[in-house]
Amino acid sequence: MLIVMDHLASQEQIDAVSKRIRSLGLMPQPIPGENRVAIGVLGNHGYVDEEPFRDLSGIQQLIHVSKPYKLVSRDFRPNDTRVTLAGNVTIGWSEAPVTIAGPCAVENRDQVLTAARAVKKAGATVLRGGVFKPRTGPHTFQGVGYEGLEILAEARAETGLAIVTEVMRIDQLERVAAVADFLQIGARNMQNFDLLKEVGQIDKPVMLKRGMSATVEEFLAAAEYIVSEGNEQVVLCERGIRTFETALRNTLDLGIVPYLRQLTHLPVIVDPSHATGRRDIIGPVAKAALVVGAAGIMVEVHPEPAQALCDGPQALTPGDFHRLMRELDTLG
Repeated sequence: MLIVMDHLASQEQIDAVSKRIRSLGLMPQPIPGENRVAIGVLGNHGYVDEEPFRDLSGIQQLIHVSKPYKLVSRDFRPNDTRVTLAGNVTIGWSEAPVTIAGPCAVENRDQVLTAARAVKKAGATVLRGGVFKPRTGPHTFQGVGYEGLEILAEARAETGLAIVTEVMRIDQLERVAAVADFLQIGARNMQNFDLLKEVGQIDKPVMLKRGMSATVEEFLAAAEYIVSEGNEQVVLCERGIRTFETALRNTLDLGIVPYLRQLTHLPVIVDPSHATGRRDIIGPVAKAALVVGAAGIMVEVHPEPAQALCDGPQALTPGDFHRLMRELDTLG
């Protein structure tokens, strides 16, 4: 339930409503707005009866919210969330689109620094690079581990780019969060609920990638786990889902971007690299993502894609990426 207070409601009336909610064994979540305060009712497992609130003054409207996600919905917060990285990069529905670029995986110092310099020069503002890589098979490259964090930190110090990298387990979280500006929860961990809860207690922005077979409701419910623990700095990343179609790596439904904008205040970016798996069509898909309103894109860039230890066929060369950024500029 969402309890909308009258714009003239006093703090005493607001406190009385919160007290009544607690008396029912539920949790109040005040949501300040421009003209009035709303109070979300959390912790219910079914319909919330209106009767206990009818004798309280200052209430304008009682709204029943049936969605399994509440805090991330437009019902609870109509205003857009703006996610700030490292003090100078902002991601939001109404902000200029952000470009995140870099190698799929951190392989070595020269590779990362070369990529960082190239994407910085082309206009990217965030450097991506996985130090831990969840792979389908156990015998493939799994990442360089914690030493990769030092390489990313060096790249940030030289270029000024914010850095995003994936955290896969709870025991990695503290060390990764100490270095990264932006924590990525990958598609395979979208429903790792224990990890989502822990990330929700960290004071760092989080990128949550859509699971390979996740519905929109499941995607937003996963984000709800993070936000419900107190971390509201969440960016959703659409990277396509697995369907019966095998022509491309995944099936990317760009219609989901404007649809999500109606459902949630959290910004949504698109990853055309993982969505398509083919460098030759990343450019058109990236442009299309921005045209439909995505808050940004995340693109893989590798100095030598043919030598990449991970996902080489979907990585752009620095030259390819520079041309893409110039083409994106023309979208205005």
